Amino acid sequence: MPKKQASPIDVQVGTRVRLRRMLIGMSQEKLGEMLGLTFQQVQKYEKGVNRIGAGRLFQVAHILGVPIDYFYEGVNGVSEGAPGFAEPGSGSPPVMEFLSSGEGLQLSLAFMKIKDPKVRKRVLDLVKSLSDGEEPAG
Repeated sequence: MPKKQASPIDVQVGTRVRLRRMLIGMSQEKLGEMLGLTFQQVQKYEKGVNRIGAGRLFQVAHILGVPIDYFYEGVNGVSEGAPGFAEPGSGSPPVMEFLSSGEGLQLSLAFMKIKDPKVRKRVLDLVKSLSDGEEPAG
């Protein structure tokens, strides 16, 4: 029997659930508890393996403090409502993928806490030098 393939929309919704959950510092366990689910079920939702039904998505949106359309931003012309993730119309999945990773989120949050513009510039220069000055494709 062939293995079920995750739908791109289910993956998108799951990725956005994970991103928002991580941005507000909530664990999978806590989200699962608030939904009456196990953290394993939350993991399946976040990977897009299991679809999130309409009623459940409504609950998730309420718990995470976002409107329903947040989960569909960037899909078939749904407006980009999160400034700083991508320029309008650019659709930059690598940026979303980076921000969805644990390291990317931690780095972004730590960087935003640096108040001194000169220090921020030096950190940026350091990261660029560590990457051998390679510019990202795109």
